[in-house]
Amino acid sequence: MAVKKILRYGEKTLREPSKEVHKVSKKIVELVGDLLDTMYANNGVGLAAPQIGINYRVFVIDVSTGDEPLNPIVFINPKIIKKSGSIVSNEGCLSFPEAYTDVRRYKNVMIKALDEKGRAFTLEVNDGSLLARAIQHEFDHLDGILFIDHCINRFETDDVLKKYNLPPIEADKLLSEPELE
Repeated sequence: MAVKKILRYGEKTLREPSKEVHKVSKKIVELVGDLLDTMYANNGVGLAAPQIGINYRVFVIDVSTGDEPLNPIVFINPKIIKKSGSIVSNEGCLSFPEAYTDVRRYKNVMIKALDEKGRAFTLEVNDGSLLARAIQHEFDHLDGILFIDHCINRFETDDVLKKYNLPPIEADKLLSEPELE
């Protein structure tokens, strides 16, 4: 496995929807390994395949901290099947080095996916935990949606992006989510 280059905001691939995985092949297992190596090398909590330029519906997450053992979770062809509640939190992304902004997410999510062995699993995460927010963040990447599309204040977010020499918000990509307000 290898550490790959993470695409930065502004790269077209980050806005493209990803393709379903038809078979958890050796190629997909290698992709999972590359995602994990790249995420850990960059001190990330999650990483989606489009962020390394591969548009497959695959992402990895590990919310372990400090002295806890690594606990990676692999999501292949995920589907969020239930979501409720609302939470505001400060979020960043490895494709947006050092840029953070407040976003609104669902507090509770239930997701179905395949693991790296092709086995189906369902995971329910509640209370706006880091894992609940990370699942939504990485899931969005698979549909070409970025965390800034959920921002609370467009103008503050633009200021943050400018500070880190990143392109401004794409106004037509901002999401209207009245159910989260």
